[in-house]
Amino acid sequence: MRKVYLDNGNTTPLHPDVLPEMLPYFTEHFGNPASIHGYGEGPRAALAKARGQVAALIGAQPDEILFTSCGTESNNMAVKGIATAMKKKGMHVIASAIEHFSVLYSCKWLEKQGYEVTYVPVDGDGLVNPADVKAALRDDTVLITIMHANPEMGAVQPVAEIGAIAREAKVPFHTDAVASTGNIPVDVNAMNVDLLSMAANMFYGPKGVGALYIRKGTRILPIFDGGVQEGGRRAGTENLPGIVGMGKAAELAKAEMPVLVPRVAAMRDRLVKGLRDKIDYCRYNGHPAKRLPGNISLSMEYVEGESMLLFLNMNGVASSSGSACTSRALKASHVLTSMGVPIESCHGSLLMTLGRENTEEDVDYVLEVLPGIVQRLRDMSPLYEDMVTKKKQG
Repeated sequence: MRKVYLDNGNTTPLHPDVLPEMLPYFTEHFGNPASIHGYGEGPRAALAKARGQVAALIGAQPDEILFTSCGTESNNMAVKGIATAMKKKGMHVIASAIEHFSVLYSCKWLEKQGYEVTYVPVDGDGLVNPADVKAALRDDTVLITIMHANPEMGAVQPVAEIGAIAREAKVPFHTDAVASTGNIPVDVNAMNVDLLSMAANMFYGPKGVGALYIRKGTRILPIFDGGVQEGGRRAGTENLPGIVGMGKAAELAKAEMPVLVPRVAAMRDRLVKGLRDKIDYCRYNGHPAKRLPGNISLSMEYVEGESMLLFLNMNGVASSSGSACTSRALKASHVLTSMGVPIESCHGSLLMTLGRENTEEDVDYVLEVLPGIVQRLRDMSPLYEDMVTKKKQG
C-alpha cells in the first residue's frame, strides 16, 4: 500500500541534514552553555550560532531571539508576559476570533485576572479586516495579537497593515507565526511586529523547541521563575540539541524556500482542482490565493469528517480534520464557524497539508482514492439520499 503523509500542518518530518548537526550535542558536546568551564564553551558557541540562524530566517537580530520549548509556550509568554508587564498602562487586549488555543486560552486567563479582551471577527475567507482592529483600539489597549497564518484553513492575514496600525497607536503587536515561519517569507520589520512566535517542527526541525522574537525595547515579564538563561526572560537549561536543530532547519528553510514554495503551491492547486472536479458539494475553506502553499481545507457535505480520516488512513493517507490541538474533539472548529461555515459542513471538514517530501504521485494517489471514499460514505448517509431524491423530484 502506498503511504502518503498529508499532515505537515501538524508536524513535519525532520530534514535529513538536521539530525547530523544535532547528534554531537547529545554526546561529546554535552556541557551546559551556562557553565564557565571548558565543557560549556562549545555548547555556548552552538547556542549563539543557532540564535543567529533563526534570527536570519525572520530578519531579526540574534539578541532578539528567545528560545522556548514550543510554539504554545511562545504564545503564552507573549500574551501573558506583555499584558502583565503593561498592566499599569491598561488592561485591554485585542485578538482575533480564529487564534490558536494557546493564544485564546491565554486571553481567557487574562480575563480571569480582570483584563478585557476584544475578539475581532473574520470574513468568509478567514481574513481579519485591519479596520476592525483599528476600531477596537482604546486608550487602555496594551496588546494586539493576530496570527500570521491560520493552520486550519491557511489564510494569511494582513499582518503588515495591522502592525502599522499598532505602531501608530504605540501598542505592542504579537503575531503567532508558527504555521508560516519557514514555510513562507517572514520579515519582522516589513510586518511591523514586536513579538513573533515560531516552532521548529513546523519547518522540518525537531519537536520540543520553539522561539519567540522580541523586538529590542519591548518590555515583557517572564512566565517561568528560576535561573538567568535566555537573558533572564526564560529560566531553565536550554534544550541545546533541539536548538541546534532549529538553527540548522532555519538555515535550510531560508535557502530552500524560493524553490519549495512554488512547487508545493502547484501541487496544492492541482489537488484542489482535481477533488472539486470529482466531488460535488465540496467547499474550499480559506482565501483561495492568500493562503499557505501546502494548505488544503475542504468541507464535504453529507459526510462525517472522522469517517473520511479513518478510510483515508486505511488507504495509507495521513491527514487531519483540523489543528492538532482540536482534531480529537468531536465539535465544530471555532475557526470554520467564525468564517460562517455551517456546523454540519464543519463536521465534514478535511485538512490536508502538503510539504517538501510530497510528490506529484502522492497527488495522483489521493485523487484516485478520496472521491471513492466520499461517495461510499454518502451512499450510507440518509441525508445525502434524501437530498438526491428531492433533486430528482424537483
